[in-house]
Amino acid sequence: MKQDASVNVLGQKLASCSMDPVTGFFRDGHCNTCAEDQGSHTVCAVMTAEFLAFSKYVGNDLSTPRPEFNFAGLNPGDQWCLCAARFLQAHDEGCAPKANLEATHQRALDIVPLHVLKAHALS
Repeated sequence: MKQDASVNVLGQKLASCSMDPVTGFFRDGHCNTCAEDQGSHTVCAVMTAEFLAFSKYVGNDLSTPRPEFNFAGLNPGDQWCLCAARFLQAHDEGCAPKANLEATHQRALDIVPLHVLKAHALS
């Protein structure tokens, strides 16, 4: 598995998204991606209660612990490498979480327009 170049949506070196909980397709704390990452886990999103409820409603429960996968479940305030399409869907439904642009991989732009990411950027 070869990782795509670690560059963020601002054209800079990709920052870490989260090591607690450890996130990313490669579980390296970064929203790195590769051809095998079918979901494009490239948006570093800051979880909110509203988004976690939405994600559960659409079939991806991120808040319930899954010990068999060494997954403690996410809480509001946690940062997580989110699938770009899910982020865009949440945006379209009016419940997108904030995005950490410094830690959002440039490949997210294949799915989510930069103006949408900037509209939800951490301040």
